[in-house]
Amino acid sequence: MALVSTTATTDAVRRRLEGRRLDLSGTVFKVLLLGALLLSVLILVVLLVDVVAGAWSVLTTRLGSFLSGTLQSRPEAAGISQGLRGSAYIAVFVVLLAFPIGIAAGIYLEEYAPRSRFTRLVDVNIRNLAGVPSVVYGILGLAIFVGALATLPDWLGGGPLTGGRTVMSAGMTLAILVLPIVIITSAEAIRAVPDSIREAGFGVGATRWEVVRSHVLPYAVPGILTGTILSLARALGEAAPLILVGAVTGRLASGGGGVFEALQERFTAMPIIITTWAGRPQDEFQQSLAPAAIVVLLVVVLLANAAAILLRDRYEKRR
Repeated sequence: MALVSTTATTDAVRRRLEGRRLDLSGTVFKVLLLGALLLSVLILVVLLVDVVAGAWSVLTTRLGSFLSGTLQSRPEAAGISQGLRGSAYIAVFVVLLAFPIGIAAGIYLEEYAPRSRFTRLVDVNIRNLAGVPSVVYGILGLAIFVGALATLPDWLGGGPLTGGRTVMSAGMTLAILVLPIVIITSAEAIRAVPDSIREAGFGVGATRWEVVRSHVLPYAVPGILTGTILSLARALGEAAPLILVGAVTGRLASGGGGVFEALQERFTAMPIIITTWAGRPQDEFQQSLAPAAIVVLLVVVLLANAAAILLRDRYEKRR
């Protein structure tokens, strides 16, 4: 009741202050905003309808074989299991490398780093790195992970490290690609925590680590989760860096080894499969298989987003 009465009072005060004057510029601006929103939704709906319509024949007739099949030159036998496997490995690398490092860097920049010219320089450079084209990160991965770190140095015994053009190189490249995004979103989420919460913790004698762990992070977790899942979605949809670090665009032999052996093998991923099929001359690849692969990738990303939303709601209820 108190909330309703407060809202009604605020509306009444605003009406009295505005009087009966017609705010023409404000009305036009509101209409423009609404039009931009409706246009965006319309474009999204048209794209989704077009993709789902093209994928419908594959998804309704042979969904199981499409998900479990391998890359083939015959459209009726082609599947995406190897692409799903490669994308899953890449997502694991992003989660294990980019998320802990990015969140830790965001915490340090906001809670521990002194407010100096050097800190501001670091922050500006991180934001600039977030806008670098993905192909540049692909070149970086090609030079470092595929080239320099393909094998261990002799003084460490030699032997393979990343193995060159493997899924390990791809996963590390995409982890670096999304690392600036994770740092920025984590820092912004931590910065949004009210200073009064920190002051309350310090007021009862808590150390800085105790304030960060028990007060700041629980309030910042929803924002951090949103940023990390958005970065994971970008990593799953990138194709240019994967092409540069050696993703296979044709048929790929099915590996029969374990997980560690698979990390040292040639690989492909869902964006590579979609790009390759969209460029095939056969209509079945362009009009049916590529849209079906797009729908599967969208479902994977939406499931990751749903998991993040559930975790975010859980932490918001615990605050």
